[in-house]
Amino acid sequence: MDISNLIQTVLIYALPVIFAITVHEAAHGYAARYFGDDTAYRMGRVTLNPMRHIDPVGTILMPLMLYFATSGAFLFGYAKPVPVNFGMLRNPKRHMIWVALAGPGSNFAMAIGWALLLVALVASGIEETFFIKMAQGGVLVNLVMWAFNLFPLPPLDGGRVLAGLLPRGGAQTLLARIEPFGFFIVMGLVIAGIVSTYWLSPLMALGYRAIRLLITPLTALMG
Repeated sequence: MDISNLIQTVLIYALPVIFAITVHEAAHGYAARYFGDDTAYRMGRVTLNPMRHIDPVGTILMPLMLYFATSGAFLFGYAKPVPVNFGMLRNPKRHMIWVALAGPGSNFAMAIGWALLLVALVASGIEETFFIKMAQGGVLVNLVMWAFNLFPLPPLDGGRVLAGLLPRGGAQTLLARIEPFGFFIVMGLVIAGIVSTYWLSPLMALGYRAIRLLITPLTALMG
């Protein structure tokens, strides 16, 4: 493995990944506080300080191990989940959906921000490869987090959204029973390629198209 390429890759993706994780988790905490639960706020998790959200195993160790084990072909990681007491929300069933969507929503907003930065760099005539690749990486990382976290299985955000949308009863009870094993189920589906083929790829393609549509007017003005 080329160590220089590894170092360059880490430097290019470090800032986008840190921002993606930090803002994602802070957004959950902010939304929960807005709708009545200040648990995350009292624990100091409604912050843009990345050290409050980084999980040593999930954010650092696991991605590095997977990078070396698969030569960069497969990467996965996670941050320290923001604590949310859904029972303290003013309307737990409805507000749970907004709290869950806040994280992926922040990632999509950041993907747009990185895309705008890329357009600005190109329009300014800046050809420094490092910054161009960082902006492209910022779009990619945030779209991956946006799409992956919307997968409708707990404990992912999409599972929370699904639980909030389903009527109380059997379906919600089934999701609650699945949740303790949800991480392992999701990992099995990821390794089998099911999540990538039938969820990530289509949703990310849609995300790229949406972003291109949104920034087209600005690109035309700069052109």
